[in-house]
Amino acid sequence: MTSGNTDAAEMLRAMRGFLKENDMMAYLAMMAVRLIELHRVLKPTGSLYLHCDPTASHYLKILLDAVFGKEGFANEICWRRTTPKGLAFTRFASTSDAILYYRKSNKYVWKTQYMPYSVEYLERYNLIDEKTGRRFQATSLLNPNPDRRNLTYEFGGHLKVWRWTLDRMLEAERQGLVCFPPNGGVPREKRFLDEQEGVPVSSVWIDIPAINAVAQERLGYPTQKPLALLERILAASSNEGDVVLDPFCGCGTTVHAAEKMGRRWIGIDITHLAIRLIKKRLVEAFPLVQFEVLGVPKDVGAAEALAEADKHQFQLWACSMVEAVPFKGGRKGADGGVDGYIYFKPDGKTSEKAVVSVKGGKNVGVGMVRDLIATIERERAKVGIILTLAEPTREMKKEAATAGLYKTEMLGDFPRIQILTMQDLFDGDRPRLPWIDPTVFKKAKREKTEKQGDLF
Repeated sequence: MTSGNTDAAEMLRAMRGFLKENDMMAYLAMMAVRLIELHRVLKPTGSLYLHCDPTASHYLKILLDAVFGKEGFANEICWRRTTPKGLAFTRFASTSDAILYYRKSNKYVWKTQYMPYSVEYLERYNLIDEKTGRRFQATSLLNPNPDRRNLTYEFGGHLKVWRWTLDRMLEAERQGLVCFPPNGGVPREKRFLDEQEGVPVSSVWIDIPAINAVAQERLGYPTQKPLALLERILAASSNEGDVVLDPFCGCGTTVHAAEKMGRRWIGIDITHLAIRLIKKRLVEAFPLVQFEVLGVPKDVGAAEALAEADKHQFQLWACSMVEAVPFKGGRKGADGGVDGYIYFKPDGKTSEKAVVSVKGGKNVGVGMVRDLIATIERERAKVGIILTLAEPTREMKKEAATAGLYKTEMLGDFPRIQILTMQDLFDGDRPRLPWIDPTVFKKAKREKTEKQGDLF
């Protein structure tokens, strides 16, 4: 066991003594294993950014100190993710999250990031250079230390203690970097606006808003982070061609930013809902992107294994195969026979829906079809779709046929009850439906980059 592992284990024992056994302690134990592994795979030039809310940030910082060493701590970034909502009668309104920034060694990559100047600051550059037409402000050339004899000399008719040596001052004058006030005042330095990079970004980030309900980049994922947030992080702590790892990649904002900025990337998530969304997002934003998805079923045998291991994740994966919206956002709980919805617009205006019911067991029967018919009546859906691992029985097919057709004026007729096996899906078959409503899953904005397809 390495020193970092030992320190982390000791820290966990201390935390358990204080927190006892509860959800927070379980979360910290889960995170400890992952942070140790992240530290192991991180290159000496690498950095780790951990986003968390104020309820856990202090515990996680102590844990990270144990894993990375206290010398690995670089910043605690305060990100204002929202504006105050309503009145806070019992405490100050909570509007920020923490981003803990750690480095593995003193060989870290760092590139200072800048923010634009304020209008008030830009107004200081109110002078124009006669020869070049460039805007500048005149700043002091005087030294705040009056006892610098080596910097005390006469220049421009003034005996002063200057910031620069006489040789440097004369060279600056030759280059046109010194201005002489017309009234005979003390010479000053020309600080040109086009040479200023901006205001260095501090550890308080108030300029990147969270994803709101009407944001253009919103994809409908509950914990989606703004692309600008990850772009700033990657720009500061990585170079083109570096590998970026996000072990909790959610809807894929980190891998999106990495692809856009010319980084290679690895994204990890345990939910098939997240994987489906990331795949869709990448293909839409980067049409030439090349990537490989590991850990998802690629044949019926793998689908059966997933169904046996985790029924819920099997249902989410099956829904993703037909572009269905998971029931209640994919959360566990009673579903009333509904695992997902597919929305469509038969007339191009009014949105209708199909109910998706996933069956992962080996025993299927006609009762499943009857139940789905009742479900679509209750849900006021136009179509019902059964996705099943097992082959449907003859009675199931007959019962599905008795449900009749869903008729549209413009696009023809569609079976009200449709049964597809997992093998059908692997073979490329999909439910027969009218025009799918594209507003349900918002498309990711297509990015403009010449690096698409070259990063995997």
